[in-house]
Amino acid sequence: MAGSNPYNKFLKTLSSGGKEYNYYDISVLGKQYNRLPYSIRILLESAVRNCDNFSVKEQDVENILNWETNQTHEEGIEVPFKPARVILQDFTGVPAVVDFAAMRDAVKNLGGDPEKINPICPADLVIDHSVQVDFARSEDALQKNQDLEFERNKERFMFLKWGARAFDNMLIVPPGSGIVHQVNLEYLARVVFTGKETPILYPDTVVGTDSHTTMINGLGVLGWGVGGIEAEAVMLGQSITMLLPQVVGYRLHGALGQYVTSTDLVLTITKHLRQLGVVGKFVEFYGPGVSALSIADRATISNMCPEYGATVGFFPVDENSLIYLRQTNRPEEQVQLIESYLRVTKQLRNYAAEEEDPIFSETVTLDLSTVVSSVSGPKRPNDRVSVAEMKSDFLNCLSNKVGFKGFGIPDDRLSTRSKFLFDGKQYTIGHGSVIIAAITSCTNTSNPSVMLGAGLLAKNAVAAGLTVQPYIKTSLSPGSGVVTYYLRESGVIPALEQLGFNIVGYGCMTCIGNSGGIDENIASAIEQNDLVCCGVLSGNRNFEGRIHPNTRANYLASPLLVIAYAIAGRVDIDFEIEPIGKKSDGTDIFLRDIWPTRDDIQKVEKHYVIPAMFKEVYSRIETGSSKWQQLNAPAGQLYPWSEESTYIKRPPFFDGMTRDLPKTKPIDGAKVLLFLGDSVTTDHISPAGSIGRASPAARFLASKGLTPREFNSYGSRRGNDAIMARGTFANIRLVNKFMSKAGPKTLFLPTNEEMDVFDAAQRYATQSTPLIIIAGKDYGSGSSRDWAAKGPFLLGITAVIAESFERIHRSNLVGMGLVPLQFLPEQNAETLGLTGKETYTIHLPENLKPGQHIQVSTDSGKTFDVILRFDTEVDLLFYRNGGILNYMVRKLLS
Repeated sequence: MAGSNPYNKFLKTLSSGGKEYNYYDISVLGKQYNRLPYSIRILLESAVRNCDNFSVKEQDVENILNWETNQTHEEGIEVPFKPARVILQDFTGVPAVVDFAAMRDAVKNLGGDPEKINPICPADLVIDHSVQVDFARSEDALQKNQDLEFERNKERFMFLKWGARAFDNMLIVPPGSGIVHQVNLEYLARVVFTGKETPILYPDTVVGTDSHTTMINGLGVLGWGVGGIEAEAVMLGQSITMLLPQVVGYRLHGALGQYVTSTDLVLTITKHLRQLGVVGKFVEFYGPGVSALSIADRATISNMCPEYGATVGFFPVDENSLIYLRQTNRPEEQVQLIESYLRVTKQLRNYAAEEEDPIFSETVTLDLSTVVSSVSGPKRPNDRVSVAEMKSDFLNCLSNKVGFKGFGIPDDRLSTRSKFLFDGKQYTIGHGSVIIAAITSCTNTSNPSVMLGAGLLAKNAVAAGLTVQPYIKTSLSPGSGVVTYYLRESGVIPALEQLGFNIVGYGCMTCIGNSGGIDENIASAIEQNDLVCCGVLSGNRNFEGRIHPNTRANYLASPLLVIAYAIAGRVDIDFEIEPIGKKSDGTDIFLRDIWPTRDDIQKVEKHYVIPAMFKEVYSRIETGSSKWQQLNAPAGQLYPWSEESTYIKRPPFFDGMTRDLPKTKPIDGAKVLLFLGDSVTTDHISPAGSIGRASPAARFLASKGLTPREFNSYGSRRGNDAIMARGTFANIRLVNKFMSKAGPKTLFLPTNEEMDVFDAAQRYATQSTPLIIIAGKDYGSGSSRDWAAKGPFLLGITAVIAESFERIHRSNLVGMGLVPLQFLPEQNAETLGLTGKETYTIHLPENLKPGQHIQVSTDSGKTFDVILRFDTEVDLLFYRNGGILNYMVRKLLS
């Protein structure tokens, strides 16, 4: 088991603010260390500090130190990483809090002290994914949307409010406070941690249950998105494993033009890196051009990391980072401590000093002066289009065959127009008409330059007499209260409201599809005439169907361009030669006439974005609205589960658990629940999206007296395992070799009946039949999701035999106590002559070893070996306990 740290010899003392702190001085590793990318230095420090020769071994430290050689290893080298903290949003955070509450019950039932169950690693949960744009373009839109948010989510909010009181080391930020990633940047980020129990300094690092956790890399905090099981593992003090990444150096030089925004820059970088191919890699920005970018600009670039495919887009801490910390009201003594620690460990960057540039796997360069005003779309965030080419590009998209850049509109339908009534007046729309215009999402609302730029543009537009058509659903959802503060103080709110951009809520709204409904007459006009109407939003994703069912084309744009296209009312406009509107005397007004310069914006930003704003807003961050304060959450250390709840339910992960370890036994008489091919993703496995009316989950909710209108989504019901189990493998695109067509069906093999996957699993459960899955290559690829492992566990699946596994999903299966088994090279179900209809016995010996060969036999007489994909002793420890949660319960009991 764990031992003492062999690297304690590297411990040194640092004095700051009259106090003394310890730290691991990894800079003593010399020239080899100095050549490492700054992001890799952080991984190295974590390994050195946490080395116990069990979960983190000396060999792991050597592997990271020798990054220059090891990063090109053909099969990849796995290294452990122990983040400093975890961040959650409410959709993905609820299941984690549910599991912790259930762990407390388990400890109590086994005679222990339930109050010992708390996150070991600090965890922050920001409630920001529940609010929708049901109301817009009115002074009371914000209040009405927040009222409806509470009405829809009262039960979930009560549970989370209980969690905020019940758990130590867990902060829950109430709804209405802002978007998780902006709150993380402005308030939660530490940059350098001070140990809770001992005064030891180390870099702030974070993993979060949202892919855009990467935004925090703009401040020099290494962080990325993970699935729920990995997040819970980190909260419980465990390391996560990752492949030692290659690091692409992205050199910036030059300066942005006067009329170019950080949004234009990030859309340019996104397209560039997506074409280059950086999936699974770190991107680290460097060069003299970085110094000219504000932390908000850098965060905008880091936020879009999932869109260009890298694990992180990292900006090492520099003097600008320290200025930002002061601007956002971090205490001066904390900033001085951060600077002292990073300087002495050679983690403070001087972007102008080329002699400090590390070695990279490869390098690419961008001249900032070449960046032009841009949007991305109509269906992918990496399809950048310059604003100058927008009109011709959209018209081409209309005619192109259906695809990422095409809608397949016949030639005789290209000029189709449709009339409709709105508030008693008649309007006309056609292809390219803007229906939704939203300033939304953490990508841009964290950045004062583009938010104030939008406000100044609005002010100029109103002064010129320009308006936005009343049928366009316009909205402004700031990322935090600070944004509202500086927009109000700078005097731009009245102009924004006059154009219809009233504040509608504080949360991840239109960007995640919480755009609410549009007028029925508009929807009918679009649907009846097959119009390609548009959404324009300052978000980070625009995949087809994500923003709204009636906006087939969606463009990502800066907040300034969101307003510009809303005023124009269409995207098929060439702003250079076509006026955006007319003055009262009939004179043309062009976009350039009302567009503020970068200098204009920076003057306003310097004057109005001040520390006092951050102090005032974040001093009441945990207080919440009056509705949150009045929410009558349960008291006590144990949650009083309701049998009637369809949102929050105690999961059965600890049912029948004892203090003693269960004995490892063969899996005998198993049936195949699903017989799958290659590339089955977590999208195929996990419950997601709306709940189909003919699905097992719908039948369950109907049995509880709910109507389809009340079903809500799988995402909103992630805290109820009964619904999530019924939604596992419920994807209509699932290809099961037992079935003649795609869909969420399988065969109940004893009777050869066709039925829903969940129903078949239930039938097997009544006969106490263990279940397995047989699959092809890359099983579990795609975004990491906790329910892709939890769901199969609840269905009674005990093992998965596949040709290969996606790395994180394999780890998640182990975390839930399932056995991942891999066919030997050159073997698969087909070569072995398996039909999937056999009865299987998996001969697991009591004394398991990582990577050993395991014999599998069938009732048809076939016998073959598979590789046990428990890759480490830690994997075995989790499996012997029945999963990581059960392991932690026993560990705390002992």
